[in-house]
Amino acid sequence: MTEVELVATAFATGAAAGLTGSARGAVHDLYAGLREAVRRRLVGGGGNSGVGYGVRVLDAYETDPDVWRTRLLQVLTGSGVETDEEILAAARAMLRAERPTGHIIVDTYGTQGLLVGDGPTQHDGFGR
Repeated sequence: MTEVELVATAFATGAAAGLTGSARGAVHDLYAGLREAVRRRLVGGGGNSGVGYGVRVLDAYETDPDVWRTRLLQVLTGSGVETDEEILAAARAMLRAERPTGHIIVDTYGTQGLLVGDGPTQHDGFGR
């Protein structure tokens, strides 16, 4: 995934959370921060698409992401977001915050030896 795709994916994640009404406080705040950082970049003239057009696409994307996704990618591609550490950090934070967390239910009936989790250690003692 390129840096531009990373930013676009973070936008899609944040917009989807906002559109469905499931945006939690932290996700909403991260999305707003990412959006403002990209807006500053576009207003600052980092791209070849024209300042006004880029901001209009950014605003329109929020109202209808499916229609404006391709144009947003075009605007982001020429804007310099791929080298802007503030924007890249905001996009990464947005994606990390939206990862689902929770518990996994595992049916262990009849199991002999089971590993669950990240990097567990197993000690088998069958037939003792």
